[in-house]
Order: sequence, then structure tokens, then C-alpha cells
Amino acid sequence: MAETFLYTIAERVLAKITSVVIHHQWDLENDLKKLQENLLTIKAVLLDAEEKQLQNHELRLWLGRLRSVCYNAEDVLDELEYESLRKQALKQSSNTKNKVRRFFSSSNPLAFHFKMSRKIKELRERLDEIANQKSRFHLVELVDYRLVVRRQREMTDSLLRTSNVIGREHDKELIMKFLLGPNVCDSVSVIPIVGIGGLGKTTLAKLLYNDERVDEYFQLKLWVCASEEFDKTQIMINMIKSLTHENRSDLDPDQLQTCIQGKLNAKKFLIILDDLWSDDRGKWMELRDLFDGGDTRSKVIVTTRSSSVATIVGTTSAYNLKGLCHEDCLSLFKKWAFKEGEEKRYPNLMEMGNDIVMKCGGLPLAVRTLGTLLYSKNDEHYWKFIRDNEIWKFDQKEGDILPVLRLSYDQMPSHLKPCFAICSIFPKDHVFDSYALVQLWMAHGLLQPSYENQELEDVGLQYMKELYSRSFFQDFGDYVHFMVFKMHDLVHNLALSVAQSDYMVLDDLRKNISEEIRHLSFADNVTSFAREVPSLLRKSNHLRTIIFPTEAEGPITESFINRCISICKCLRMIDLSGSSFEVLPSSIGGLKHLRILNLSANDRIKKLPDSICKLHNLQALLAGKCSQLTELPRDIKNMIRLRFLEITIKQNHLPENGIGCLQSLRYLSLLQCTNLELLFEGMQRLTCLRMLNIWNCNSLRSLPRNLRQLTALENLFIGNCEKLDLLDGDVDQDIKSSLQLLIFSNLPLLTTLPQWLQKSTRTLQCIRIIDCENFSSLPEWLPNCTSLKKIEIQGCPQLLTLPEGMHQLLALNELKIKDCPTLSERCKKETGEDWHKIAHVPEIELDDQDNT
Repeated sequence: MAETFLYTIAERVLAKITSVVIHHQWDLENDLKKLQENLLTIKAVLLDAEEKQLQNHELRLWLGRLRSVCYNAEDVLDELEYESLRKQALKQSSNTKNKVRRFFSSSNPLAFHFKMSRKIKELRERLDEIANQKSRFHLVELVDYRLVVRRQREMTDSLLRTSNVIGREHDKELIMKFLLGPNVCDSVSVIPIVGIGGLGKTTLAKLLYNDERVDEYFQLKLWVCASEEFDKTQIMINMIKSLTHENRSDLDPDQLQTCIQGKLNAKKFLIILDDLWSDDRGKWMELRDLFDGGDTRSKVIVTTRSSSVATIVGTTSAYNLKGLCHEDCLSLFKKWAFKEGEEKRYPNLMEMGNDIVMKCGGLPLAVRTLGTLLYSKNDEHYWKFIRDNEIWKFDQKEGDILPVLRLSYDQMPSHLKPCFAICSIFPKDHVFDSYALVQLWMAHGLLQPSYENQELEDVGLQYMKELYSRSFFQDFGDYVHFMVFKMHDLVHNLALSVAQSDYMVLDDLRKNISEEIRHLSFADNVTSFAREVPSLLRKSNHLRTIIFPTEAEGPITESFINRCISICKCLRMIDLSGSSFEVLPSSIGGLKHLRILNLSANDRIKKLPDSICKLHNLQALLAGKCSQLTELPRDIKNMIRLRFLEITIKQNHLPENGIGCLQSLRYLSLLQCTNLELLFEGMQRLTCLRMLNIWNCNSLRSLPRNLRQLTALENLFIGNCEKLDLLDGDVDQDIKSSLQLLIFSNLPLLTTLPQWLQKSTRTLQCIRIIDCENFSSLPEWLPNCTSLKKIEIQGCPQLLTLPEGMHQLLALNELKIKDCPTLSERCKKETGEDWHKIAHVPEIELDDQDNT
């Protein structure tokens, strides 16, 4: 049964009512307070209602009506907030002529007040009717006991942490003999690994893929995710991504095939084809032909749930993966349910844990999921509740893991549920990144700060860690300033199952879109949507999210986008990335609720309409890799809520009275601005800026001095700027610094760290210097960095030595210096005893030699 998420929706509406009543003078206070009182009364019993809805059809209908009213109320309250923001923006450029024009326009305050008063009265009457029906269901107030603070696990920093894998060493070694042994046929050999979902097929394949023996034996290795619908073109695109880290979706199938065959020709390679579903032999043979040019000692591993697929693809007998034995399952459970050794303190819990593990049927994903659910919970009643839960009694197919996952989901705090469910609008095997997901959650008001002035980006990261700690996210990759991760396909299935009432992935244009759907994405295989989509959307005018295909070519005409905008007035997010239209219609300015506008990677758009500056609610504008974009709109300063700005622009300087006025900005990314010579003065006005990313701006010569006055700046990332000189300017001791992460990459003029960074000695946690050909020394003040945890220097051939006093870096736990040949053994000795004193650092790597 799909969730309603009404509890969190009601909380959002109540918070908005409070904000409007406190901060805005609309003379609508009485109606708003009556709306608030009724909603508070209903919210008190919503947890009980959502638990009982499965057994009561009438209750589900009642919740559906309430859901519709809450969404409509949120839209109305958003309009009130927008009007306040519009007035605030107009103060910056208002004049008498504009005031007269506004009185006779649609924004005339008398007409607006009358319209909003009528809407709020209608909402109140509908909510009165719903509240009067509440007593029929005998609902009671429940405490959301799942909100108890849990100890969180640390995030992983690689795609596979072998210490988390238990009981698969024997399986690994048996398949390794096949990989490193002679071929059983005259062509590339294929071995299928077969097993039910959640058994660990992908984990076993990763163990093999990351083994050092594989790296030594094979010249190339590729990891390719298949899909439920066998799509040879998409598989070839994924193969090229694995080989080159490039997205070549611009190539046609013949070009893709030629490219792959050129890469594999005469090479000894290993290919992992993960999660193959199709048993169409003809399609498989077409894909199989791609491998023929490779060395005959090459191997392919296919993971699949289907024995019929294994029969079609295998050149040798399939490896039928079995469930873990009970002892291994119990070891895995203890690892995820307790801190090391802690289980000995709770013998009663371990006895119940043994019963719970028995019910998991040897499935590692089930064991891990329930282990994370019980982590830090020492209440015996709670463990007994999990062990004896009714969900174990549901009829289920052999190896069906969804009830186990559902049990873990049911115990999730209410504020996390919609954050998890909204992930369902992305395809399986989608690689999430932390920035994009936090923006999405923020756009839909899903982030609830725990205390006043807590940054929403930090709340989002906290939610992400919590979902990871509950095993709903996996395969974390830590790229220092952002993270990437995936969802297991069974977890994705769960997200789809709980999100049906709100979310939809459209993979067939013949499907109807329910009027209740709020979030819509189009599958990559839907390519002929330009003509049909607007008619499909006509009944779905309450949509809040539209995501067009990312791999296929996006919307291509202004009229198509204009029709979508005219129908969907409540949009919070529209993703048009990868499109190729030349003009963004001016009607975009009418989307009062819009929070995210993604125009990335459009290589034809030349200008943004002035009306875009009416998007006062916009939080993220993404226009990176828009190589033909000539300039930013003049009044961009009116986007007073903009927090995230990513742009590629042809301007040679940025006007001071533009970006510099965006005082809500947290993230600024300037990508491939090849003509940009100067940033704007007045950067110090960006008092909330936390990250600055400057990449591939080859005409940029210097940074403005007032950059050093950005006291909130935590992350500074500058790369591929061949003319940029960072060394001018002295340190200003009166300015406080929050800088934690510093990344300099491919800066030919950089010889040492700028002196003005010395003010960050108390806050810096990570320094990375990559491919700076003239970088020759670290500054003498570096040992004063009391919080420094990581130093990485790579590809700096002129680096001569390390500063004295390195042993003073007591917080340092990782030091990597690679491809710096001038840092010879003699130079290491010149550092005296300091080098040996820092040998306690857990990870030290120098010039590809043995660790110190």
C-alpha cells in the first residue's frame, strides 16, 4: 500500500502558516489561525491513521482528501510568501511609474488580497468538513517513537569495504580460478553468477573486480550495469563510461560499437555485466559480438536472477550462489547491530537476534538491513516487536526480501520517509550525488532543521547519513567535497512501492498520469515525447516535479516547453538538462513556486529571458556547460532566495550589481568560463557563501582581494586556470576564516600555497594539490594547521621537500604524495626526524614506493 506522507506534509503546512502569520501583514490572520487549529487537531491522530489505513478503505479515502487539501494549502501559502518576496525585490528598483503600473496589473494588492482571502476561506471550509469526519475512525494520538536519536555509522569511503563482507571468500576463490585460468573455448568465456535478489551477487562480483590479481592479469576491466529492459545502445554507452569516464550518448549505435571495438581490440579484458534480466538470445548475441576482437583469454561475468538468462549467456556452467550459513549470517548481524564486542553485554538481545537471523533465510541484505534497524536499540521490547512482527506472517515468494525491507522502512522516522520515497523518480542504478539530492529535498520542503539557524544543506547531509546507516543507500564514494552513492535495486523497488500515490516514472506514453501524481520523471527509453507529453500533463496540473530523460536528447523546442509551463503552474523543480533548445520561453517567469531550474549541458541556448529574474523562490539555477550562453540577466539580483548557482558564461567579467547581490548564495560554481578575466568586486557581500568552485576559466588572471573576506567560505576548489596567479596579497589577521577544504588542480603558476591562506590554520581539514607542474614547496606555516586531517599532493614534479615541524600535525591521519619524483630519498632525509615522527599517521604514501 502506498504511503500518504501526510504527517510531514501537515507539519510543513503548519510551519508555513506560522511563518506567514508572524512575518507578513495580510489581514488574513483569523482565517489562517482557524485553518491552523483544525490541522493541528487532525495531525495529532495522523500517525495512527496512516498505520490503520491498510485495513480500512474509507479511512484511505479520507486521508486522500486530506492530502489534497494540504497540498493545495501549501500552494496558497507559497503564493503569499512569493508576494512578499516580490515586494522585497521591487524595493531595489521601484519608481513611481512602476507603482502606477502595478496598481492596474494582476499584482495590484487589492485584487491579490481578495483572491487569497477567497482561496483560504475555501481551504478552511474543506478542512472543516474533513475534521468533522475524523471521529468516525476512532483514531488516537500516537507518539512518533521512531524519532529517538540513533548513533550513526560513519560513511564508507570506497565502493566496497571488504571488511563488511562475510562468508564469500570460498565463492570468490572458486570463481577466481576461472578468471585466471585458461579459456574453455576459442573465444571470450562467460560465467554467470545466479541467485535471488539480496543474496550478494553484486557484492561477490565487486570482490573479484577489486582483487589485485585481476588488476595484474587483465589489461582492461569494465563494470557495466544492465537494465530490466535490454538496451544494447545504453549498455554500450555504459561500457564507454567505464572505459573513459565520458558520457558519449551523442554517438549513434554504429559509432558506439566502433569505439568499443577499438578500445577492446587485442586486449585481455574483464567485463562485469551486472544484473542482466533479458533472455532474448538474439539481443545477447549482438552484444556478445562486441567482444570478439579481444584477446581470447578475456572473461565476462554476468550476474542475474534468472537461470534461463544464465543458460543463454554462459560458455561454462553457471555459478549458483547460495545463501550464507547461519553462523556467517549471525556474524554479519552482530557486525551491523552492535559495536564491536558490545553483543556480549546483551545475551538476551543476541538470543532474539538469533531468531531474527533465522527468519532472514541466509540473505545478506536482509540480515544487514535488520541489523542496521536494531543498531543502538537496546530495548528488549523493541527487539521482541521486530522478531514477532506480523509482517513475517505475510505470504511471500521464496527469497522475497521486500517484507524485511518494508519492516525497516516502517520503523523509519516520519521525516525520512518522503526523502526516501522521492528517490523512486530516478531509474535503477542511478548514481546519486549529495549536492543534487539535497537540492531536491530542499526544493520540496522535506528538510526540517533541528535547531534555529541550522543550514538546510547540513540537515540534508544528516538525512543522507541516516538513510545510509539504515542500509537504504550503498556504494558510497567520497570525493572530498561531495559524495556519490546508489540504491540496491530491491531498495529501489521498495521506494516505488511506497511512493505510488505521489511519484511516477513514465516509461510508456500510453499510460495515464493520475491527477494525484505530484512528481513525474520520464524513462530514458521514452524518446518521442515532444508531441504527446503536453496532452498527457493536462490532467496533472498539480505536478511539482518534471524530470525529462537524461541520456536521451531532452526537449528541443521553445513551444514544447512553453506548453508544459502553461499547464503545470505548481512546479517546484523542472529538469531540462541535456536539452538543445535555443530559447527558454519568457513564460518561465510565471512559475512562482519554482525552486530548481536545471538547464545544464545545453550547447545551443544563448540567452536567459529577463523574466527568469521573477523567480524569487528559486533556490538552484544550474546552467553549467551551456557553452553558448552569452550573459546573465541584468536583474539576477532579484533572485533573493538563490542558494546554488552553477554557470558557464561567455562574459569576460561579471557585473558587480549581479551575483554580488545574491546574499542567500551558498554555492557558486563557474565552469568553463573561457573568456572570464575578472570576477566582480564586492564579493564580501556574499556573507553566506560556503563553497566556491572555479574550473576551466583559462583567461582568469587573479581573484579579487575581498574574496578573503568571505568568512563563511568552507570549501575552495580552483582548477584548470592556466593564467591564474594566487600569490598576490598579504594576510589580514583581522578576518576570521571558516575554510575547511582546499583543492588546487592544474594551476601552472602555483609554486606554493598563497600567504593569505595562513588565516585558515585553525580550520583547514583537507588540502589537495593536483597536477600543478611548478608547485615546489609547502609553506612554513603548514605545521600550524591544528585541524588538518588529510594532505594529498599528486603530479607536482617540482616539489622538493616538506616543511619542518610536520610532526606537529597531530590531527593528520592521511598523507599522500604521488608522482612527485623530485621529492627523492635524499629530500626525505633532509626533513630530519620529522618524517619518522609522523610515521604514526595511519596512511602514508610516497611516490608509489612502500609506505613509510
